Amino acid sequence: MKVMVPVKRVVDPNAKVRLKPDGSGVDLSNLKMSINPFDEIAVEEAVRLKEKGLVSEIVCVSIGSPRAEETIRSSLALGADRGILVGFEGELEPLAVAKILKAIALEEAPNLIILGKQAIDYDCDQTGQMLAALLGWPQGTFASKVVVEDSAVIVTREVDGGHQTVKLDMPAIVTTDLRLNEPRYAALPAIMQAKKKPVIKKPVDAFGIDTAARLEILKMAEPPARKGGVKVKTTQELVEKLKNEAGVL
Repeated sequence: MKVMVPVKRVVDPNAKVRLKPDGSGVDLSNLKMSINPFDEIAVEEAVRLKEKGLVSEIVCVSIGSPRAEETIRSSLALGADRGILVGFEGELEPLAVAKILKAIALEEAPNLIILGKQAIDYDCDQTGQMLAALLGWPQGTFASKVVVEDSAVIVTREVDGGHQTVKLDMPAIVTTDLRLNEPRYAALPAIMQAKKKPVIKKPVDAFGIDTAARLEILKMAEPPARKGGVKVKTTQELVEKLKNEAGVL
């Protein structure tokens, strides 16, 4: 069984981001970048399936600048077998990403595609669903447990009311939630071996896909500073503040 895992290069979750002076976006200069945490969980899940003898090959795909190869190498160090880097400078909207991943999926013919439910930069939570729709494959989103049985995958999903279990015939799409697993740390020998694993590089133009943006960001702004709390002496004073100041009564 072959598994494809899309991975995205994002700002490290521990880094403090700042906006550009003109409010047009986030200033990425001198910021540490890393693999999207949800995608790292997806890689870990694929590696665990391989360790159980259920998966024969793991292919990681990333779309971005040449620096995105670092993200692929991180995935290879965790246990993936090879990578594909689609060269593109700038930002891509989820639909364009899904179309590129569809083209690669048709070439690679994976039995299962596992990807993070969202990227922590724009939090769109759309790519997995769009990819499933474009391919016509069943999908199990927000997965907290994945079990492979014969030619099907059983996915336990985290939903508003608790958990939902679905059985999907493969090929299928699974998007990962935080509680699916805890990614391992790559050992030094694995990091050195990852440098020798193959990474195929393709230009985005090779897929003949329209990557033009459909949305325009007018302005970004930091959330307003939160005001400090106050202590009240009586219930009446609390009611007055909730009514007159907070406006919630």
